[in-house]
Amino acid sequence: MTSAIAPEQLLHHRSFRLFWLASVASTIALQMQIVAVGWQVYQLTRSPFDLGIVGLVQFIPSLFLVFVVGHVADRHDRRQVARFSILVEAIAAGLLAAGSLGGWLTKEAIFAIVFVIGAGRAFSKPTMSAMLPTLMQPSLLPRAVAGSASATQVAIIIGPAIGGFLYVAGPSTVYITSCILFVLCSVLVSMIKVETPPVKRENATLKSVFAGIAYIRSKPAIFGAISLDLFAVLLGGATALLPVYAHDILHTNSVGLGLLRSAPAVGALSVAIFLARNPLRGRIGRTMFIAVGIFGLATIVFGLSQSFAVSLLALVVLGASDMISVVVRSTFVQLETPDEMRGRVSAVNSVFIGTSNQLGEFESGLTAAWFGAVPAVLIGGIGTLLVVALWIRLFPQLFQVDRLVDNTSKKSS
Repeated sequence: MTSAIAPEQLLHHRSFRLFWLASVASTIALQMQIVAVGWQVYQLTRSPFDLGIVGLVQFIPSLFLVFVVGHVADRHDRRQVARFSILVEAIAAGLLAAGSLGGWLTKEAIFAIVFVIGAGRAFSKPTMSAMLPTLMQPSLLPRAVAGSASATQVAIIIGPAIGGFLYVAGPSTVYITSCILFVLCSVLVSMIKVETPPVKRENATLKSVFAGIAYIRSKPAIFGAISLDLFAVLLGGATALLPVYAHDILHTNSVGLGLLRSAPAVGALSVAIFLARNPLRGRIGRTMFIAVGIFGLATIVFGLSQSFAVSLLALVVLGASDMISVVVRSTFVQLETPDEMRGRVSAVNSVFIGTSNQLGEFESGLTAAWFGAVPAVLIGGIGTLLVVALWIRLFPQLFQVDRLVDNTSKKSS
């Protein structure tokens, strides 16, 4: 394992710096695509349901590939797995650009290409997540997770805003830029030096493939943390409806949509930077539940707002509260999982996250088609608050978790 690194020097550590830059590049590319695809699909169809379909087709590959992804990440060089899967995302971005330039990009073609993006993401995201703990000592992981999250949030702030501005020149401009960034990310990942035990390449068995599920089921606190995010964001996520809110309720354009997409990341980045230097030290389980509750309340405020400024503020609070939950959950799960299991556990965790995000977008689009955009968001926010109350009763072990680093000390001793 690498030598000790002072928290403020994480970005001076070459492998972590490359990891951080790769995360920024890939997330900017993805967020630009999200803005362009959402705006393009809504312009083509004017259907909230079709916006939900975009989320669904991204999620399906993660669901069906989860056990393959985890096994590959634990049995092969994680850098190479991540590198090639990111190149798949680059190729998909190139196809979106070609289709926009050639005029053949129908909504069905967009759905098919987004499916390919989802397949690439199904491999790259959990593999990168499993790689992070191998870059530094376990005691620094809480700060590293927050630092990595800050990279994601920087990109989520920049990406949608850039995507919105570039879309003025046409969707192909957005997709070409995304393609270039994905290629850059792949190059950066290939340069990372990871110090890990020798890769185990024994043949897959049913027991080894499904070991991630078995491990999570054996740890109620881990299962509670992952499933809390699943149901809270599944119900409370309103991001799929941002094109509807931008166009029909807040009466803004693609630039305004980019700002709305960026707003949650402004709050999340502020919290991530703070937690990178000041990790949570006590009552982290309770803090996570409170944060998810605030997430639900912010969703309700956003749903009721007809003011662009109030909507932006609500999204900032939503992002800040979500980041607290993300850092606690991600660090807790990584510290409680042995390295030889991290790929499979990260793959299962990624499916839960993908369920909450992509399938949550489908849920939002479906309920908006049934009841309207505003009732759909309100139902989601109220549902999130109910989930928080129920999970406190179902998973008291999670609510009572006090510290993160103590578990690391036990494992590394």
